[in-house]
Amino acid sequence: MTADQPLKSVTRHPGRAADRILLRTARAGGAWTVLLLVTATLSTAAQILFPALLGKALDAVLDGAGGSRWVIGCLVAVAAMAAADALFELAAGVGAARGVALLRHSMLGSLLSWTGPGAARSATGDLVSRLVGAAGEAGAVAAVLVRAALSVVPAVGSVIALALIDPWLAGTFLLGFPAVVVVLRTFTRRMSDVSTRYQEAQGRLATALLEALAGRRTIAAAGTAEAETRRILRTLPELSRLGHGMWQAQTGVAGRSALLTPLLEIGVLSVAGFALSAGRITAGEMLAAAQYVAIGSGVGMTTMLLGRLARARAGAERVRGALSRPALEYGARTLPPGPGTLELRDVRVVAGGGTVLDGVDLTVPGGSCVALVGASGSGKSLLAAVAGRLADPDAGTVALDGVPLRRLTREDLRSAVAHAFERPVLFGETLGEAIAWGTGRAADEVPAERIERAARAADADGFVRRLPEDYRTPPSEAALSGGEVQRLGLARAFVHRGRLLVLDDATSSLDTVTEHRVGAVLTGALRDRTRVVVAHRAATAARADTVAWLDGGRVRRVGPHRELWRTEPAYRRVFRGAADEDADADAVAGADADVDADAGAEVAQ
Repeated sequence: MTADQPLKSVTRHPGRAADRILLRTARAGGAWTVLLLVTATLSTAAQILFPALLGKALDAVLDGAGGSRWVIGCLVAVAAMAAADALFELAAGVGAARGVALLRHSMLGSLLSWTGPGAARSATGDLVSRLVGAAGEAGAVAAVLVRAALSVVPAVGSVIALALIDPWLAGTFLLGFPAVVVVLRTFTRRMSDVSTRYQEAQGRLATALLEALAGRRTIAAAGTAEAETRRILRTLPELSRLGHGMWQAQTGVAGRSALLTPLLEIGVLSVAGFALSAGRITAGEMLAAAQYVAIGSGVGMTTMLLGRLARARAGAERVRGALSRPALEYGARTLPPGPGTLELRDVRVVAGGGTVLDGVDLTVPGGSCVALVGASGSGKSLLAAVAGRLADPDAGTVALDGVPLRRLTREDLRSAVAHAFERPVLFGETLGEAIAWGTGRAADEVPAERIERAARAADADGFVRRLPEDYRTPPSEAALSGGEVQRLGLARAFVHRGRLLVLDDATSSLDTVTEHRVGAVLTGALRDRTRVVVAHRAATAARADTVAWLDGGRVRRVGPHRELWRTEPAYRRVFRGAADEDADADAVAGADADVDADAGAEVAQ
């Protein structure tokens, strides 16, 4: 796996997963990460050499030797540090851009393929916060890792340099250095915890904001704007407290270092003063020793690096949470020719801490239409998702024409199965493109006649034609009702030429007349496809070839609507207003053949 490939879902050893993500992100910079390491090493080496050169220059001047070569050495070291730092910042910017791109690409792939139980109820604001904020923190980790890895070099180099000047200087420095290590370790732990909680709080704030924006009409109608504002902003005190916590951690370590660093310097310089008076070291070496103590004990840069590393690791942990969402994996098989026979064998699905579907067995003959009927919470929509493999069962098998859906390639599965939903989302620049989106091909590759036939079959052509730019109208500029959006979603499913069509309550917002017209297409012209329809209306169930009645997560009975309606009082109670729909259901069972027959015939072409 190369550094440019998306990260896979991370579920094993979650404690180390964040570190692995950071390392992969750092590697994504490629040659730029190598440049980071080279320039940081050069800058660190120049930083360590500079005090020695400065000391030599001072001794040469005091000895009357001029010391020009040592001065030139100092200038070269300063120039090297400046050039290395400039190149480091350039490499850090490019590396961060690549790292962030890798994380966001990986997270998008994971989130967009996560369609299993609970996906629809996910906290969108929190996911956006992970995608934007957490990925931004973790993506810039390469420069932080390089600096942090090399941050020990100045301390080690300072000890070695002090030992070369006088072993007593190094010994004195080492006596006080453990206190510096303890301070930094305490700071790192506290910053890591506070950073994680701060990012989680940001996610909750983003979730509340997006929920309010999505329901702004309801809020306006209810007059609850002030209450919603308070709900959105109730996270601010926690954010303020955590933000102050980060600053307090930084000021705490700064205060302790402000005490420890002078004490170390005083101790080392006191010993250096005795060594100078005894003639063991020179004035230049004493100057160098003072510089090395400042370099070795200075925790300002180290504190900043550890703080950034803590935030990056917190971001990586939240990225890991997004990558660990269960995503569908595809096989290598292709579908053989067949009528589209759908088989579910002993299917069990667990969601929300309980078993929603348990031991479901159902066979839908190719070219037939089955209506999934059941009370709210019986598992109809989940069964529809499993049938079209928008979710995988926890146990059991779902097969299309004898091939388990898990074993099909992505391309073969998605070209064989079309979906229509209760609340479809329209993609594309125009309404025509939104309908053509269902083919899996570029919009300009789908003939306009095919798009219009699908729209007529979904009873959408009439209102689209009345728009100023008809099929060229951008979705954002079309004032569409819920029923009209549903009809466009149906058209998108109809334009798809797969062998299995899954409709999850996709006609719930249609008026009775329109629902009858669309139902005539579903039960008439589309008999070349297998149809699975989640039904809430008795009239919809009446049109189907058969009904699968779900009760308590199991298929209670399978049979024609008329028979179930006549023999099962509990079945009749499933439908709201069943008494009013009884006549409708019996009437439409055999009387739809003449409703919009031309549009129905067209969509099958």
